[in-house]
Amino acid sequence: MSERKELICVNCPMGCRVTVELERKEVLSVTGNSCPRGREYAIQECIQPMRILTSTVRIEGAGARVLPVITEEAIPLEKMDEAMEEIRNVTVHAPVQIGTVILDNLAGTGVKLTASRSMH
Repeated sequence: MSERKELICVNCPMGCRVTVELERKEVLSVTGNSCPRGREYAIQECIQPMRILTSTVRIEGAGARVLPVITEEAIPLEKMDEAMEEIRNVTVHAPVQIGTVILDNLAGTGVKLTASRSMH
């Protein structure tokens, strides 16, 4: 039995309405995309959704109490809870420069979590 998912592509400003036909996590067809990126996005979103994670970690010795952080690449959506649990347990010490690696392998994804702001 096939399943139909309707998505709005977020890869460019066109916001195409894309329809994906699936059968047991196998993509049968993709329609409605105006460019190849829309097709790739729709397939990825249906098979294994990925997201860039932005959050904060505690920082000591700075004017603020938290430091903004971001993943260098998208991580699987299913790893978000595990990633956030790791992030909740992190405390860094000032000074920290933008781009400083805070965690090397966030939630076992192989993706680095980095500072998205410098703090002194």
